[in-house]
Amino acid sequence: MSAHRISTTPSEARVRVESNGQVLAESSRAVELHETGLPTRYYLPREDVRMDLLTPTDTTSHCPFKGDASYFSAPDVEDAFWVYEQPSEEDAKPIAGLLAPWPGRVEVIVE
Repeated sequence: MSAHRISTTPSEARVRVESNGQVLAESSRAVELHETGLPTRYYLPREDVRMDLLTPTDTTSHCPFKGDASYFSAPDVEDAFWVYEQPSEEDAKPIAGLLAPWPGRVEVIVE
């Protein structure tokens, strides 16, 4: 059995996040997070996210490889993004404070 790992790389893709036709985020500065057994997740700088449309929620989660996450809802979408403000593990430090859209709850378009 292989060890569980995470790694990050700056993305060369342009990432757009939409919900019901509304653009919630657009970034060419995303960080890709690769985690064993999971699809690539894209973490976006706050400056590239329409924070004015998001509302913090009470939802939290814990990942042994990244730490504690908090969540933001978008209009009509509960917990549309999550963020690790202070990742607990060294490998996750590059995603500190970046927002990740929740695929399936919002549309994540990678170009």
